[in-house]
Amino acid sequence: MVTLINVFEMRPDHVDAFVAGWRERANMMAAKPGFVDSRLHRALSPEAKFQVVNVAHWARADAMQAATADPEFQRRIAAVMVSAERPVSSNAALYEVVVEFSGPIP
Repeated sequence: MVTLINVFEMRPDHVDAFVAGWRERANMMAAKPGFVDSRLHRALSPEAKFQVVNVAHWARADAMQAATADPEFQRRIAAVMVSAERPVSSNAALYEVVVEFSGPIP
């Protein structure tokens, strides 16, 4: 399994609209072969550089790459990234777990 971590830089007042669109794109990805799960995180502070962070798991790197190559997905992503009224900067990469531990739950 691989983990996609994508941090998004945007103005805090654009987060709600971004999240609404992300839900649609996430539904599209959830139907793709190899998709495991995804969680979108929102910063608690409007001062945070990255207002939104997506953490998604895929069965394999090639499954994620094939899914994101879908022309319809690319069209939707391009519309978000180039919107003059809601500029968004995306910083995505695939990761693998190298250390794992857990602690007690209070």
